[in-house]
Amino acid sequence: MNKQPGTSGLIFNEPQLWDKSREGRCAVSLPKMDVDRSPLGPELTGDAPDLPQLSELDVVRHFTRLSQWNFGVDSGMYPLGSCTMKYNPKTNEVQAARQGFAGAHPLAGEEFSQGALRLMYDLEQYLAEITGFPAVTVQPAAGAHGELTGMLIIHAYHAKQGRQRSKIIIPDTAHGTNPASASLCGYESINIKSGPKGILDPAIVAEVMDEDTAGIMITNPNTLGLFEENIKEVCEIVHAKGGLVYGDGANMNAIMGIVKPGDLGIDVLHLNLHKTFSTPHGGGGPGSGPVAVRKDLIPFLPVPRVEKELDTYKFVTDCPDSIGRMHTFYGHFGVMVKAYAYILSMGGEGLKQASQYAVLNANYIKESLKDTLNLPYDRPCMHECVFNDANQQEYHITTMDMAKRLLDYGFHPPTVYFPLVVDGAFMVEPTETESKEDIDQFIDAVKAIAAEARQDPESMHKAPVKTKVTRLDEVGAARKPCLRG
Repeated sequence: MNKQPGTSGLIFNEPQLWDKSREGRCAVSLPKMDVDRSPLGPELTGDAPDLPQLSELDVVRHFTRLSQWNFGVDSGMYPLGSCTMKYNPKTNEVQAARQGFAGAHPLAGEEFSQGALRLMYDLEQYLAEITGFPAVTVQPAAGAHGELTGMLIIHAYHAKQGRQRSKIIIPDTAHGTNPASASLCGYESINIKSGPKGILDPAIVAEVMDEDTAGIMITNPNTLGLFEENIKEVCEIVHAKGGLVYGDGANMNAIMGIVKPGDLGIDVLHLNLHKTFSTPHGGGGPGSGPVAVRKDLIPFLPVPRVEKELDTYKFVTDCPDSIGRMHTFYGHFGVMVKAYAYILSMGGEGLKQASQYAVLNANYIKESLKDTLNLPYDRPCMHECVFNDANQQEYHITTMDMAKRLLDYGFHPPTVYFPLVVDGAFMVEPTETESKEDIDQFIDAVKAIAAEARQDPESMHKAPVKTKVTRLDEVGAARKPCLRG
């Protein structure tokens, strides 16, 4: 339901461009022609395209007003748990927009692509150093694509051993895309529950790990925001039965520069450059999901591989055990440039401090709100903390009600109802880029909403009331979807 004009300050109603169109208006000024006019051939004639006719001011105001309806990390805190929606330094964009990078063509050939190849090669080396693995590929185009790449490598490894396996162990605290990645490789997902502390119990892993199980997919830190303290023991159990350990490194933002997953016994790891290494995230991409592997898995990495020979960089495709291409070309290069710029500008100590601040901020929120919201696992967390709505249920207020109301306070809601291991989950990740002042405002807003839940619960069911679009009739929207904006 749209707000009426004037009821929300400077939030304007805005018609579609076609409704604003007026005959004869034009928003472009073309240069004087320096060639003779040539009529179109008969095969190209016909009705002119039905495009709106607008002035430059019409166009600028239209898109500026639309931008004011949206919430973005440049305008406020984005505390989505498990997503690491942190601020991206603008220098990253400047570097990616440099003509030599932005204008690089994937078919230009090695001779004319030395700068791009060097950047890709160096980025792989940096990521290998950060994660503790000997080799990395930057070809996968997103986190889930990196998951699939890692699982295909595990699948190829077992095939090379002469006996394919049929199962993969997936804890309930893993990222939701893990089972899909395993299924695409033909594996059956064996789900196991985390222990009472919210982390893996080695005894439970030992019960299900056998010679028909290809390995385990572990998210560490897990989706509860907790570090898997038994990770080394779990890896030993899986390795003893000939399995491999896949590490979902999407939450690397908590341990970057502090812990190297390659030193923990993990065999294959994917990273999210669009999360940990400060490149744009959300809206479907673009992303980047590099994969790191231990030494004996290097032959299975996707091709082409970038190698350095003296002072020259080249693509190598003669890798008979490779899983093949995972991308039409070589990955999302613009995202790589931004991650490269981020790593160089931060340096090793800066990357470590980013993790430390992310963990500090999350624990500050956890301690500040644990008497306001219910905290199922009252333990030191990593980069995110998970509450739920148990304290508000007696007032018939749900996590969704609180998330909607946060919009009225100027905050994007956190992740809700995930992870599934916590009923009514309210998952907050402040990241390292939010200041204490902004975090305090968020904490105050949640406390104020909790007070509203006690004093005037009925009004909470109508939130948000200050946004351009207010509370939707979700049942009606599902039954009668409106597909026209």
